[in-house]
Amino acid sequence: MAVKTRAAIAFAPGQPLVVREVDLADPGPGQVMVRLLASGLCHSDLHAIDGIIAHDFPVILGHEGIGDVVRVGAGVTEFAAGDRVMPYLMPDCGQCPNCLSGRTNLCVEYGRRFNSPTSPFSLDGVAVRQFLALGTFAEMTVVAADSLVKINPAASPEQACSIGCGVATGLGSALLRARVTPGSSVAVFGMGGVGLSTVQGAAMAGAARIIAIDTNPAREALARRCGATDFLVPAAVDNMIATLIALSGSFGLDFAFDCVGRPELAELALEAVHPAWGVAMCVGVMPSDARIPARPSALLSGRTLTGSFMGGAKRGDLPGFVDMCVSGELAMDAIVSHVLALDEINRGFAMMRSGEAVRSVISYAE
Repeated sequence: MAVKTRAAIAFAPGQPLVVREVDLADPGPGQVMVRLLASGLCHSDLHAIDGIIAHDFPVILGHEGIGDVVRVGAGVTEFAAGDRVMPYLMPDCGQCPNCLSGRTNLCVEYGRRFNSPTSPFSLDGVAVRQFLALGTFAEMTVVAADSLVKINPAASPEQACSIGCGVATGLGSALLRARVTPGSSVAVFGMGGVGLSTVQGAAMAGAARIIAIDTNPAREALARRCGATDFLVPAAVDNMIATLIALSGSFGLDFAFDCVGRPELAELALEAVHPAWGVAMCVGVMPSDARIPARPSALLSGRTLTGSFMGGAKRGDLPGFVDMCVSGELAMDAIVSHVLALDEINRGFAMMRSGEAVRSVISYAE
């Protein structure tokens, strides 16, 4: 039997979200109903609103959440009512060729579910899409069991919910994909939630020099708190590549991460890393038609230009990240800058656009 729940709906690209009461279907086989406690606002949600990520409308966005299991569908044995859980946009079916390979977190089910017309949400009898098969901008949602993981209930939902995307992407990019090495030199472009998490991951890995780069000078204090040893504002630097190479203490950086999602920054990162072994990683989401103008000769000597989707993290990595939040090893209070009510969600996206917010979170606490 369907239940009623409040949700923020995007009815068309470029329009403000509207909070409405929607119908939520019971969990089907292999599915779980979750009452959400908090949800982070991510740039991927904004990209969907702006049309940078192609998606059908109307849609309930949101994919960073923490909540409690309400009930489970047939065949679900891993979860029970009352479990504290985190939805994760990357499924872990354990059966597709990708999952069985052990070489990637990119489950085949991700592509099948990304913009699926099948949704547990409806409004006045008309289906409302569920972003990334999660739709956490709703007080309750129904998700596949293979997109959920149990987490430490001691974690603050408002502090830890962004681990489900932005933080996992940043930490994973440094720790799981690039595998930053002790004593290495690192540059991170963009001090949003993903970039600050990448800085923290590099610091956890023991990098000796971590150079944070952002157009907003006010982000310096946060970057240094997360482990940055240096901070650069592009407008104050005559030659960014030369400056980064000089700061590396060698012929170039060991690692550089574009956490903004701009082709020119990816190219800059490639040119700034060591010509023999440097790794430049694309982390931020770029428009689907973007191209990186890399010089082939920049790669011939041994540089690597690569990418990171969700930091290479699988759902099994998330509980460990949440435990870092609980222990204080992960400084989530440097990332979550604003806690809002669901009715304030458009304000949250306005602060994201202006740069006022590092990461805004919707709290569903009554």
